[in-house]
Amino acid sequence: MKKTSCIPIFILLLITSLTVNCGDSPSNGPVAPKGNSAQQASVIPTKLSTARSLTPEFKEYWYAGVAELNSYTLEQARYGELRDGEAVLIFVTEPFNTDKQVKADRKNKGSTSVMKLNRVRKFLTGVYPYSIMSSIFYPVSGGSHALKITTSVQEWCGHVFAQLNNRETFEIQSNSYFEAEADQAFSIEKNVLEDELWTLIRTQPGALPEGSLNIVPSLEYLRLKHREIKAYNAEVTVTREAGSRLLTVRYPELDRTLSIQFQDGFPYRIEGWSESYPSGGRTLTSTARLNNTILSPY
Repeated sequence: MKKTSCIPIFILLLITSLTVNCGDSPSNGPVAPKGNSAQQASVIPTKLSTARSLTPEFKEYWYAGVAELNSYTLEQARYGELRDGEAVLIFVTEPFNTDKQVKADRKNKGSTSVMKLNRVRKFLTGVYPYSIMSSIFYPVSGGSHALKITTSVQEWCGHVFAQLNNRETFEIQSNSYFEAEADQAFSIEKNVLEDELWTLIRTQPGALPEGSLNIVPSLEYLRLKHREIKAYNAEVTVTREAGSRLLTVRYPELDRTLSIQFQDGFPYRIEGWSESYPSGGRTLTSTARLNNTILSPY
């Protein structure tokens, strides 16, 4: 895919207050991995769907040499308040080197085609801005979990980074400016990944899992809330109404619910989402609503 200069998406936001909060303390929850949870279900899925052939409709849309750029109006919960911001979801197919687990310079026998999602959120918390980005690499033909996920969070007090590689197990690398978290490298058993559900919506929405199962929450949430990177029990439902589908993931242990609304028909564009969990002593709900979608060389 040919490259062009980056498209400006975010505009400068004005400073609205002088409150400085350098991240929630890691003491709010467990950080270091503690092995397998006794609450995990006995049957652990190792993949979300079976391999499939791509339809002509899918190929025409996703292999046209452009990326799909979606902008959203964001209200993000942080430090007990809802903060105004913007979010962008960038979906694009590209070859992925399965050995090195990076984007391949060119398609070859050692690469696989992936749906890449770059999910970006920017918002202000008082005097300083937050910038959060996750990249998810999911094989378009299915038959596997996401091959790789990375997340970075930047704000004026420091930044944190986490990476998951899908090998024999899920290999995790986590780096943080918080002393209690510091630098960690460990592995966890394979379970459904919340982050890969966003790409599964765009590739095989009919394969979305439902019921009670173990899910590794998004790396963004786990790093922002300083929770242990592992699978948590979740209740998952997919419902239909008025031309849309709603994927809902509820984590009783975390008191957290994520809902993603998407089109009922191809290309299954994500129309918005909401995320509820305790923040600053009360439960707040972050929301994002689709503003615009463009297809552009990327």
